[in-house]
Amino acid sequence: MTYDVLRKRLEEIIDPGFNQPLKTVNGIKKLVVGPTGVAEVEIYLKDKVKHETAVKLQIIKMVKLEMGFPGIKLDFFESEFVPVGEKPIKYLAIASGKGGVGKSTVTANLAAALIRQGKKVGIIDADVYGPSIPAILKVGIKPLTSTEDEKMIPLSQDGIEVISTEFFMPPEKPLMWRGPMLGKMLVHFFNGVKWADGVDIVLIDLPPGTGDVALDVKTYVPKSKILVVTTPHPNASQVAVKAGIGAQNIGHEVIGVVENMSYYLNPCNQVREFIFGQGGGETVAKKLGVKVLGQVPIGQPKDSYLFSGKEEQGKVYDQIAKSVITEMEI
Repeated sequence: MTYDVLRKRLEEIIDPGFNQPLKTVNGIKKLVVGPTGVAEVEIYLKDKVKHETAVKLQIIKMVKLEMGFPGIKLDFFESEFVPVGEKPIKYLAIASGKGGVGKSTVTANLAAALIRQGKKVGIIDADVYGPSIPAILKVGIKPLTSTEDEKMIPLSQDGIEVISTEFFMPPEKPLMWRGPMLGKMLVHFFNGVKWADGVDIVLIDLPPGTGDVALDVKTYVPKSKILVVTTPHPNASQVAVKAGIGAQNIGHEVIGVVENMSYYLNPCNQVREFIFGQGGGETVAKKLGVKVLGQVPIGQPKDSYLFSGKEEQGKVYDQIAKSVITEMEI
């Protein structure tokens, strides 16, 4: 059996997620036959977690039993193929090195600003142990419904769709899961949600730091880009740099930095008071080789739970949203 014959047989295997041959959906990314006859194959599947086992058994049976190869090394990844006429969803992860910098607040307000720019937006609340997006958006918690193919339909508030662990836990009960359970939940968040037709961008509210979730995002949505949130204070900016460099090291593109709680605009004299110091955002941006997309002043929304486009903070978020639209090409 030759390389060409093996490739032809692999190309004929059906990706169950697309119900099309691997050749049609660009499902074979690597095929090498070593000097000992062992084949090394990388397969990209739609809904990898759901279909990997069945396809794996099919390929092993074909390669070893039917074709007589002495062995096979087989790796699976989530497919990046987009059928003709189907609009791909862009993903932007919001990251910070540490907690307390307002990352989730930035995520929610950025979503609202993107809505004001005419975009359709979803949020994955991937801060699994400390989910706060539903509370920030005042999403009423209720049981989720699903589609015929068992995909979860997210809840919605003011046009922003949301999926969060808050929807699966009793009120005030802490989530006490080890890593494997967390991973299973993230699989459902990234592969088991039916977003509304025409969604332009899904924001991913990451937990602080550079742990499991940040690494998992690279697996589930390899082309996700990163927006780093910091405050002006050195304690926050030093750790934010690590989060950004960590993202870059595993292949994510950092599109910019948001400096939250940049200053307090004194209503008595309209003077900017730099409560947490200055320069944190610029420091992070310089070390990551990107721009500061916005400096958000300290404050509370006047008439709602999010800043409106008429408020100073809302205007900053609108500028950030416009930069995100340009950088993400949406």
